[in-house]
Amino acid sequence: MKNKVVPTSVERVLQDNDLIVSRTDLKGIITYGNNAFIKFSGFAREELMGVQHNCVRHPDMPRAVFKLLWDTLAQGREVNAYVKNMSKDGSFYWVLANVTCDFDESGRVSGYYSVRRRPSPVAVSAVSALYRTLLEAERNAGTRDAMDASTRILVDAIGSQGFKSYEEFIFSIIKLDRTR
Repeated sequence: MKNKVVPTSVERVLQDNDLIVSRTDLKGIITYGNNAFIKFSGFAREELMGVQHNCVRHPDMPRAVFKLLWDTLAQGREVNAYVKNMSKDGSFYWVLANVTCDFDESGRVSGYYSVRRRPSPVAVSAVSALYRTLLEAERNAGTRDAMDASTRILVDAIGSQGFKSYEEFIFSIIKLDRTR
């Protein structure tokens, strides 16, 4: 399924007690989604199972964020990220995602597990500005060089704020979430 939905300016806001949970295989194919995932995505459960998780990716999300996410998971480490998702009807919803590896009995990564919750408006504002800058760099660089261009800007932005890693940067924003 390819999401050919046109984005709208309608925002859907998670409540504090909403937890969106999903699982995928190693290729990002959805194998499980809880009721909150079904509700916020706007897709029927049958439409989601067996398709790429990026079916809910909003076009406002820069590639560099997903590159960092996948690079971190490839190291067997969990990752936290602020993500703007798109529902089937074109509306959007922001989440603070925690993504971890699922391991089989032999200790090999067998898939991924994600729990998403409501981020604070302050955190969304902080990442939105950065994401707009990254998207602009991607557009200016062209398809072939987009990932490198936005990744360089992301790494530079993190460093210029005194953080050693993306993870440190995200945790500083998560602290904003906890102060709301």
